[in-house]
Amino acid sequence: MSTILVTGATGTLGKPLTRLLRDAGHDVRAMSRRSDWWAADLLTGAGLGQATAGADVVVHCATTPKKGADVEAAQNLIAAAKKAEVRHLVYVSIVGVDAVPLGYYRGKHQVERLIEDSGIGWTTLRATQFHDLVVQVLEALAKPPVMLIPKDGRTQPIAVDEVAARIAELAQGDPLGRVDDMGGPEVFTLRQLAEKYLAAVGKSRRIVEVPLAGKTYQGFVHGGHLAPERAVGKGTFDEYLAEYVRKDSRPPLDAYRKDSPSPQDAYRKDSPPPQDSEGNSAS
Repeated sequence: MSTILVTGATGTLGKPLTRLLRDAGHDVRAMSRRSDWWAADLLTGAGLGQATAGADVVVHCATTPKKGADVEAAQNLIAAAKKAEVRHLVYVSIVGVDAVPLGYYRGKHQVERLIEDSGIGWTTLRATQFHDLVVQVLEALAKPPVMLIPKDGRTQPIAVDEVAARIAELAQGDPLGRVDDMGGPEVFTLRQLAEKYLAAVGKSRRIVEVPLAGKTYQGFVHGGHLAPERAVGKGTFDEYLAEYVRKDSRPPLDAYRKDSPSPQDAYRKDSPPPQDSEGNSAS
């Protein structure tokens, strides 16, 4: 049995990951802002020493779109993990962080490099976007009478439970460095996803594809965020939509709302996490 600290333990990925690790018999420290969990502040470092002390493995799922925050948090976490002599640091990243010049992606890529240079045994897994995030975005885009979507956009959604299972496997093994990416089973255009979503929820909207400009948009158009050669996911988007409609509820990534815990919980112990449509799959 290992002692495993999970940051972002109350988020979309952290919840199923924590459950899997506990079911495997490990002593899991679920880090959150809530006092009944392992409370710590990644941005100030408060509580990190206690949270990491005696931990064998740290799985870093916490994330935030706030500029510079992911890097600052990683620096604090790495410092605490080194002091605690953590033997294995597992990081969940996103496919395309080195190919799409989005600010949030750049931050994730910088965190990857910090971990690689930390001197701690490390493993990094990049995954494509979770079904949950894709549906949350489509839900927001479908609110107006006309559904505006980026022209030529594509994505490769994956089931969060499958990523959680892979991360759990990696956390229980030796450090492997950068492992193979995980992609969903299918690549879709945004129009295809929009049509599927509207049909599933019974809405009628005119879909208009809007061409955008800029290097970030071109990075997405050229598929920098896709991993078709690593389409290892099994759960399909259609299956996720069917379950989403059956439950008649918002997707789990609605955890980014103020009144719900999220992967950002570890960032501020005394204030709600920043609000933004960008999230982790984490992925």
